[in-house]
Amino acid sequence: MTTTVSILHYFPVKGLSAQTLESATLTPGEGLPQDRRFAITHGATTFDVLAPAWRPKNNFLALMRDERLATLDARYDAANCTLVLMRAGKAVARGRIDTPTGRLLIEQFLAAYMKGAAVPPPYKVIEATGHMFSDIAEKAVSLINLASVKDLERVVQAPVDPRRFRGNLLLSGLAPWAERQWVGKRLRVGDVVLEVFKDIRRCAATEVNPVTGERDMAVVKSLMNGYGHVDCGVYARVIEGGTVNPGDTVDVIGGYRSAANFLGATAW
Repeated sequence: MTTTVSILHYFPVKGLSAQTLESATLTPGEGLPQDRRFAITHGATTFDVLAPAWRPKNNFLALMRDERLATLDARYDAANCTLVLMRAGKAVARGRIDTPTGRLLIEQFLAAYMKGAAVPPPYKVIEATGHMFSDIAEKAVSLINLASVKDLERVVQAPVDPRRFRGNLLLSGLAPWAERQWVGKRLRVGDVVLEVFKDIRRCAATEVNPVTGERDMAVVKSLMNGYGHVDCGVYARVIEGGTVNPGDTVDVIGGYRSAANFLGATAW
């Protein structure tokens, strides 16, 4: 079978919903443009925007703890950095989040909407030049095999929405779980060359229904019970830049280190 890119997603604000792309231009050493550019801090956050360094996701509003976020439909206009938050089909907040005034409009809504959350206010929309608010320390692109998600339905005995896994490149035409064999290999995707370097270990965020915001599925437990691991998807770094489009083929073009060396690595 031919493996292709089915859907391109990015997440301009960490913890909020995906935006679909018609095309993406990738740069070596970076993630998708504007992916996780912004995040929402809370009163116990230890992140310094003047000296940005990777911090665990519990420093930010995140679905693993703050499932209420999933009931918001975030619509982001990359051309002018405007974020619109929708709920039940109606706009409830709007602001240009690269400006203090625009961020304040979103923050005022969040102050009311997140009242009683597990983490204290204030809730602040932040960015830090050149920083990506990824779940891992390295800037990466995440790849999700739609056949693996489909196979998981057999274990949970219910439909599984791929959006639970918050991936960038959703792939079709690949055998279930075959992506786990890509760790340590290079891929050509459209004009881009990627190095797959890590399986994605899943957390409680996958329990949250991306439409209703309910914790309605024990995905992590099901992965462990069904497969003996809690991984779904892989991380890759961009080695050669270029453009990726839905429909582009995905080809393995070789390994970048021996399997023994890779398995012994601890730098990731």
